[in-house]
Amino acid sequence: MAEQTWLEGRISIEAAIRGRSREVKAVYVSRKKRDWGVRNLVKTAVSAHIKVERVDAGFIEAHSGGKTHGGVLAEVGPRRFVGLDALLRDAAIPFVAMLDGIEDPFNFGQAVRALYAAGADGLVVRPRNWLSAAAVVARASAGASELMPMAVAETALAAAEFYRKQGVMVACTAVQNSQSIYETRLTIPLFLLIGGEKRGITRSFLEQADLRLGIPYGRSFNRSLGAAASAAILGFEIMRQRSQGTNPTF
Repeated sequence: MAEQTWLEGRISIEAAIRGRSREVKAVYVSRKKRDWGVRNLVKTAVSAHIKVERVDAGFIEAHSGGKTHGGVLAEVGPRRFVGLDALLRDAAIPFVAMLDGIEDPFNFGQAVRALYAAGADGLVVRPRNWLSAAAVVARASAGASELMPMAVAETALAAAEFYRKQGVMVACTAVQNSQSIYETRLTIPLFLLIGGEKRGITRSFLEQADLRLGIPYGRSFNRSLGAAASAAILGFEIMRQRSQGTNPTF
């Protein structure tokens, strides 16, 4: 029997309905919840021909993982993924990111949130990833994980090889032999790998990357930033350059 997957909270559920990233089988609302947000969610679900059921608080508590559900849950199907090529299809200048080796679902969700807000065209993940913790990831990403188009690659190297063949530059962060993101032209088609805090990026990927990007610090500090912070800084510098036509020395 397939394991049930639940999303918690109005924002996550509305994002799943809007993003059509997975089947939303049913929405369950606590009998006590009658505020405007819940009414809007019910209206959205009904318009999408999704069953809505009023339930006791005990049902909500039994199927939720915490206290931030706001009295609403949805039973959903598995995440739908697209092909690697689909992430390039509608982008004039593609910006595709990959999150690899992030061990905490909250950090994963926060990183997705930053990349989505910064305008990334899509996200690549490994076959085994934190999307199995759908409720945590969706909450941490403020629903962005349900809106962001996603593709699967067996390894970061496989994804890099595919995108390089499509004329996309392959970039990653690095401490040594890197160039500042503020002095690098990021207005080109870009595949960006962001590694987790513990494992980081493998030497084999660093050696074949077209760009090694460094995030300058304001003082001497020999520790790397977390994945979510790195994703936010990188994503918004890419957005800034593209929106302003910035063209640093490459």
